[in-house]
Amino acid sequence: MEVINVNKELLNAIAYLAKEKGVSPDVICDSLEAVLITAYKKEPDANPTAEVELNRSTGDYAIKAAKTVVDEVEDPHTEIALDKARLIDVNYEVGDVVNVDVTPDNFGRIAAQAAKQVMIQRLREAERNIVYDEFSDRTDDIITGIIQRIENRNVYVDLGKAEAILPASEQIPTETYSVGQRIKCYVVEVRKTTKGAQILVSRTHPGLLKRLFELEVPEIYEGVVELKSVAREPGRRSKIAVYSRDANVDSVGACVGPKGSRVQNIVSELQNEKIDIVKWDEDPAVYIANALSPAQVISVTVDEDEKSSSVVVPDYQLSLAIGKAGQNARLAAKLTNWKIDIKSESQAAELAAQAEVPQDSEPADDLDILSDLAMPAAEEGAADTEGE
Repeated sequence: MEVINVNKELLNAIAYLAKEKGVSPDVICDSLEAVLITAYKKEPDANPTAEVELNRSTGDYAIKAAKTVVDEVEDPHTEIALDKARLIDVNYEVGDVVNVDVTPDNFGRIAAQAAKQVMIQRLREAERNIVYDEFSDRTDDIITGIIQRIENRNVYVDLGKAEAILPASEQIPTETYSVGQRIKCYVVEVRKTTKGAQILVSRTHPGLLKRLFELEVPEIYEGVVELKSVAREPGRRSKIAVYSRDANVDSVGACVGPKGSRVQNIVSELQNEKIDIVKWDEDPAVYIANALSPAQVISVTVDEDEKSSSVVVPDYQLSLAIGKAGQNARLAAKLTNWKIDIKSESQAAELAAQAEVPQDSEPADDLDILSDLAMPAAEEGAADTEGE
């Protein structure tokens, strides 16, 4: 049986690419077989049933076609004469099926040219699939990259094997970005396109804050402290609610870290975004009071059916509870998923006093009051007339 030796330089290149690109050698060999059979079928009188037999250890290959042994050949593509079959193996009989080598002369040169033209494309496709599979598993996770370029307000982040896009809509308004800057991003979506994996990342997603705390706080990563909820206004202020499954572990203290080191690392990563860490509680009234931190709360009344609450704070704490442009109250409502109505202590007292007015003592009608005032004056006028 004739065997043709594949270009050893090509095999070496494939081995290098397999290692460099992280592509399985089997994937490359499958592509090579497809390229060889495609090149063969372009040859004149090519056998349509032919297949490639590739020795993946030595790189040797041959084009083989299955033919039936007959006494007289009518279709040379599917049949072989008995005398020729016995040149291969003397034990063949009529009716047997023989795998015949149909590799054309000088096919090695043609195959090498075809392989070099097509293999790069096949390798790129395989590499793109590998990149997609790798990053699709990292959706909802955090990745670190280096800003490669900025075009049309979109920031392109080099992740090593792939490039991610940080669109303008996912950028923190107060942040500035520069080429060469190392940043952490949240993977929102990974799409498969004709040009490979398209990775969409975000700096504004609440998940980024959650993952940063998982990286910085071992107790969260280990599950001792649970991050229950996140509310965020990117670049300005955020609130997180945490709960400890271990009574001996302070959930808030674990997140703050020694001398505030843990939360400060996250604040620095988010370019000085303020972060409030509050304790989650199964009692909604307590949870809402905690969520309004740093403001002090006098009382919280909740309506479970409406999922709304009424909060009373000291007069001097009202502006702090509401926050600049309502930010603190808004974040607390997002964090707890409750409607929150905040009143000062004096406002609450005034409303309570109004509520204490008896319902049956309705105020006199304006016309009745005018009549009562007019009657003494009329009587006085009548008396004066009599005197005259």
